[in-house]
Amino acid sequence: MEPRRKILLSVALTAGLALSGAVPTSAAAASSRPAPYGTSRLAAGSVAAEADRAARPAGSVAAQADRATRRAGMSAAVATSGFKFVDIAGAGVTLKANVIGPAAAGRYPAVILPASWGLNDLEYLAQARKLAEGGYVVVSYTPRGWWASGGEIDTAGPKDMADLSKVIDWTLANTAADPDRIGAAGISYGAGLSLLGAAFDKRIRVVAMMSGWTDLVYSLYSDQTRHRQSAGLLELAAALLGNSGPELSGKLADFKANRDVADVMAWARVRSPATYLSQINANGPAVLIANAWGDSFFPPNQLVDFYRGLSGPKRLELRPGDHAIAELGGVFGFENDVWSGVRDWFDQHLAGRPGETRPPVLIRPDNAATESYADWSALSTATTRYGLGAIRPLDGTGLLGGAPTTGWTKSLPTDLDTTANGGVVLLTNGVAAFTNQRPSVWLPTVSRARAGVWAAARPGTPLKVRGIPRVHLNLTGSPAQGSLVAYLYDLDAVGTARLITHAPVTWTGAGPVDVAMSAAAYDVPAGHSLTLVVDTVDPLYYDANEPGRSITIAGGSYLDLPTR
Repeated sequence: MEPRRKILLSVALTAGLALSGAVPTSAAAASSRPAPYGTSRLAAGSVAAEADRAARPAGSVAAQADRATRRAGMSAAVATSGFKFVDIAGAGVTLKANVIGPAAAGRYPAVILPASWGLNDLEYLAQARKLAEGGYVVVSYTPRGWWASGGEIDTAGPKDMADLSKVIDWTLANTAADPDRIGAAGISYGAGLSLLGAAFDKRIRVVAMMSGWTDLVYSLYSDQTRHRQSAGLLELAAALLGNSGPELSGKLADFKANRDVADVMAWARVRSPATYLSQINANGPAVLIANAWGDSFFPPNQLVDFYRGLSGPKRLELRPGDHAIAELGGVFGFENDVWSGVRDWFDQHLAGRPGETRPPVLIRPDNAATESYADWSALSTATTRYGLGAIRPLDGTGLLGGAPTTGWTKSLPTDLDTTANGGVVLLTNGVAAFTNQRPSVWLPTVSRARAGVWAAARPGTPLKVRGIPRVHLNLTGSPAQGSLVAYLYDLDAVGTARLITHAPVTWTGAGPVDVAMSAAAYDVPAGHSLTLVVDTVDPLYYDANEPGRSITIAGGSYLDLPTR
């Protein structure tokens, strides 16, 4: 048995960052490798799994039938080989891995599971067992530069792609894997590696990407605004649990210093599945994308664009929460909706077995029941334009609604924050996923001297927000470079404003500013007011504002809201 390179404290820190969820092992398992091949077998059908399964979207006959089928099928789980921990020769490095599969002779579909950023091949033990009991060979591995795997972190670069192909080679040479039925899946870093791998290795026929990215440039610089907290946590995990090497360390230093931006973007573009969309379409894998509305590492707009560009079998699922929250229970061994969908996706497209029928687009709004659609464009049936009106002197608030008006301005100081913000990376939206309560502020505490506030009339029927809200802001007499953050709230009768979505934007040069807010699905209750807040500072992001200046929003500005 081989000791781990890092202490359990580091594991706990990484789990706290939730870069992929959690390490589903005890302290002893985290500090040493489990017993050799064949000496342990995990029992199926736990009470915990059954309890978590009950939390799946309910109510439909199909959902009830599916749950009944799964309960009946648990007793039919095939015997497995038990876990075997192995070293795999990657592209010039040794990768730590584990393998499990059915015990009976034969050829089986195989699933490759690359570990998440900061974690190792122990991450997927619970789900690897479930897949093996379902008739799959499963190989989980620790990517290069992490824990005891060799080399330096390549951040889903060419060396990582070569490693993934080597893992597939090893799997075909050393297990009962069927070469025509290879799939890949993962959370976060493992998700990105899996999807990128489908562009470079035609043997990957099915991908399940949980909390992954498709555009790393957008993840780092959405609307030209650098993401401070998420990038900082990624850097911290690499320093504690991996071997960053000069390339990653240098790029992160450039990112923080806002220098050599073109080079950093070029580096990120090489590591973006969107760059290789045509190659992925040519290879034709079946791609499942599952993510959260509030993912603070990989905001969902990039996933929508990528999904719409896929030409092969595909499914998009979006749920409340933050990065890796929706699939977290599955990492611990509970049955949950994300992992259930992943296994069904493999059953249908890799094993050739009938699975649960799910729609191409499945969403769970933040405060409504699960919905299904034939395509992303079907989410919204109309787009309503809400003009921003002049600020009333009495309460410092403008009207949101009607045609955009002119003849007014609102100046915002560049270096003063307000109580309106996007929260804390991972924690704010993560907690909201469990409480079913969106983060909120009491709107009277939002300083009208530091922010622009516009509130709509209170309709008598619910307002169903579905899609990507967009804000157009005319600027006058403002600096040639700067940053703004727009927040869309649900305001109740007593002043509590619940955050629906938000987004930052940074610009260079004159002219209006357009903000594509993060995709959202939220029902504003009848009698509540849709409210827009705009300020200049948010701790989630770096801003490009000069201190002591002001940014002036002018008439003709508006919000375009997708609804159904």
